Amino acid sequence: MTKLNIYLNFAGEAEEAFNFYKSIFKGDFTSVVRFKDMQMQGIDIPKEHENKIMHIALPIGKDDSLMASDALESMGHKLVNGNNVYISVRPESKEEADRIFTALSADGTIEMQIADQAWGDYYGSLKDKFGILWMVNYSYPKAG
Repeated sequence: MTKLNIYLNFAGEAEEAFNFYKSIFKGDFTSVVRFKDMQMQGIDIPKEHENKIMHIALPIGKDDSLMASDALESMGHKLVNGNNVYISVRPESKEEADRIFTALSADGTIEMQIADQAWGDYYGSLKDKFGILWMVNYSYPKAG
């Protein structure tokens, strides 16, 4: 079966962001590749960017990973933060939803406070301190 992973680009703070996410979701990085580790013919990486992140991956849950890179202008990239992508996290308990929501919203902006919603789930949304948009949604067990 095809799997879907979320890939984020940062303006030089991918490592800081992923250490933050790791503190929340636990686990270990499955990959950390720095620009200095990738020898690309014809591309000179500025000394100040050698330790920036070319690729990083953090498993979240059983089959999913959050991945990222630093989008460096010195490499021809132009990062534009937008509001067209949210990461939706579906914890296994209401308590875990509260823990994740509280941790992610530290120094961020809460869009919708986590609470019971009209559609029956426990849900909230926020923008974290790195400008990444998150939805935390716990679905109560169905009776039956």
